[in-house]
Amino acid sequence: MSSQSSLLRARRFAPLFVTQFLGALNDNVLKNAMVVLLTFQAASWTTLKPELLANLAAGIFILPFFLFSATAGQLADKYNKARLARMVKLLEIGIVVVAGAGLALHSLETLFASLFLLGLHSTLFGPVKYAILPQHLKSDELVGGNALIEAGTFIAILIGTLLGGLLAGSSDGTAWIVGAGLVIATGGYLASRAIPDATPPAPDLIISLNPVTETWRNVRFAQENRTVFLSIMGISWFWLFGALFLAQFPAYTKNVLGGSETAVTLLLATFTFGIGMGSLLCEKLSDHRVELGLVPLGSIGMTLFALDLALASPATPAPIPLGALALLQTGATWRVLIDLSLIGIFGSFFIVPLYALVQQRSHPEHRARIIAANNIMNALFMVVGALAASGMLAAGLSIPMLFAVAAVCNAAVAVFIYGLVPEFLLRFIVWVLIHTVYHLRVRNLDSIPEEGPAVVVCNHVSFVDALVITAACRRPIRFVMDHSIFRLPIANFVFRTGKTIPIASAKKNPAMMEAAFGEIGKALDAGDLIGIFPEGKITADGNINPFRPGITRILERNPVPVIPLALRGLWGSFFSRKDGPAMTKPLRRGLFSKIELVAGDPVQATDATPEQLQDKVTLLRGAMA
Repeated sequence: MSSQSSLLRARRFAPLFVTQFLGALNDNVLKNAMVVLLTFQAASWTTLKPELLANLAAGIFILPFFLFSATAGQLADKYNKARLARMVKLLEIGIVVVAGAGLALHSLETLFASLFLLGLHSTLFGPVKYAILPQHLKSDELVGGNALIEAGTFIAILIGTLLGGLLAGSSDGTAWIVGAGLVIATGGYLASRAIPDATPPAPDLIISLNPVTETWRNVRFAQENRTVFLSIMGISWFWLFGALFLAQFPAYTKNVLGGSETAVTLLLATFTFGIGMGSLLCEKLSDHRVELGLVPLGSIGMTLFALDLALASPATPAPIPLGALALLQTGATWRVLIDLSLIGIFGSFFIVPLYALVQQRSHPEHRARIIAANNIMNALFMVVGALAASGMLAAGLSIPMLFAVAAVCNAAVAVFIYGLVPEFLLRFIVWVLIHTVYHLRVRNLDSIPEEGPAVVVCNHVSFVDALVITAACRRPIRFVMDHSIFRLPIANFVFRTGKTIPIASAKKNPAMMEAAFGEIGKALDAGDLIGIFPEGKITADGNINPFRPGITRILERNPVPVIPLALRGLWGSFFSRKDGPAMTKPLRRGLFSKIELVAGDPVQATDATPEQLQDKVTLLRGAMA
């Protein structure tokens, strides 16, 4: 499997990464430099207050997301995304020239025009960079690629913010700002020329310039897949949550911690470091796939550490403003910094899988427009969040209490989303099982097709076999399961959420058996992946029981490929039948033990007799049950 380091060396990813990194860097250099100059030199340019100018600048920058995201999505679906990237980078060079003219002439109108164009630059490039990833990366590289994009973006934000402030405060700042902007923009254009071509999925699309109707159409495309739409809502909530924290850093540092301007940089760097580390950890924790189990883990961490940040904040600030080094010498500061870094880490666990999921499950012909809808929702949520935060602070709420309110709201949003899409909680439960109770190793699972109907068969060793296979397989599997196991407390939630099909023997409940086979047929007709344990029961002695003829009946109606699987290492664990039922024996062997799931080559329906499948599973399992 490709690692993130190999992606950074691959032409199908590295030029895009450099292009987006330099674009985000330039956005923040120019934007922050302008804000600093407007804050400290506005008196010689205009009679407007600096606070008003800063908020006006933020609004002008975000306005293009509402006006042009729909058009940007259409362009990215209709035209070659690599060529679009190059055109956007040429636009960026022109924007730097406009910004330089505004700075040299002390023209607010020209500066605001360049800010608007910067927002347009980001609006146009957003659908390109996210929609091109699934075209150039394999499915097991999507999480790693998105993680690098997110980490790079936040690092660029940090560096750009610092560099913009330094350039604005230097002598002859205008020349330095324009020079740095042109160097960065030119570097981005040169990098974009190396991005491989990406065939447009909808070349015959007719472009509509009406932002209202096209925005609504893009949102409708996103709503076609409920999980995709709710993932967009989750991403937008993250941007609201993160932007709320970032916006409070200057006032929080000054009024709560008693820090100076350098201390603001310390908080920003710590938060950015957390997001970068969390993004890079995502690929390892998700085992190179879109692991939705990390999303609930992320929301739990964001809530807990945001609450702790509120509790860790000192009641009174330092009597004199402290620099970054002096602030580090106070005990309370370290707890604040640890909370900020952990909010960033868990925030990455939350957002990186959601971005990858939106890319993976969006229809290719609509993917860029769905990402454009995501950008619109992100902007809308950030504006609403900023207004809500301003209102609460104006009403007398302290900044630490604002963080506590945000944490509680984050928990409420998480419960709401996971209630609507139980798949997130299902994956979380399975992820926790595999990463705390067992250490799972997989082999040859690429033999399971990425799409289309198929049946997987496996030996039945324990009560958690279905959960282990679910954790290992990239595709959702609809298991056929004995009704008595299906009804187990707690596990029943997992089985129902995974659309498990309960079955009984003809002797015990013939109606249930017939209904089960009918549902299996419908699922295969729909292109689903079915999982069965042909033994019909969990082994009582570690050996494989004879395979029953149910698989033959399934294949008579739906002659689909069959993939043999074998579980190793589960016999004797807490969830197996060794030494009696699981609930009657103490926890001992099985916790943190190594287990394996091995797949064989697909077997055609004509050759998939119970006897042959049993022989293949037995061979795959070997001597290790």
